[in-house]
Amino acid sequence: MHDNQPRTSTPDTLPEAITRYLTAHRAHDTASAITAFTREATVIDDGNTYEGTEAIREWLDRSATEFTYTIHLTGAQQTDATRYIATHHLEGNFPGGTIDLRYQFTLRDGLIERLVIEP
Repeated sequence: MHDNQPRTSTPDTLPEAITRYLTAHRAHDTASAITAFTREATVIDDGNTYEGTEAIREWLDRSATEFTYTIHLTGAQQTDATRYIATHHLEGNFPGGTIDLRYQFTLRDGLIERLVIEP
């Protein structure tokens, strides 16, 4: 990006690895979701850090079964050449019942190298 300003994206303009992960995550398909990450990827969620695909796989399996929820993509931005933010609205049986979360992706070689999820 030439102007160093965030650029609004739509879900259909997000990179393939991000849409693959989001689609698989929504469907609780851990096997497909994990293919969107580099082998050395890091995920930070709820104050916990998961490094490498095995730790990420365990996190995905746990998050798929811990609570029941719906997830709706409400916005997307490209912040630079390798970074994207996808904002989601979740409703479910977790504490509080609703939350808006920012999924901050960093890509490397077309795959997710880092994902930070926070309000």
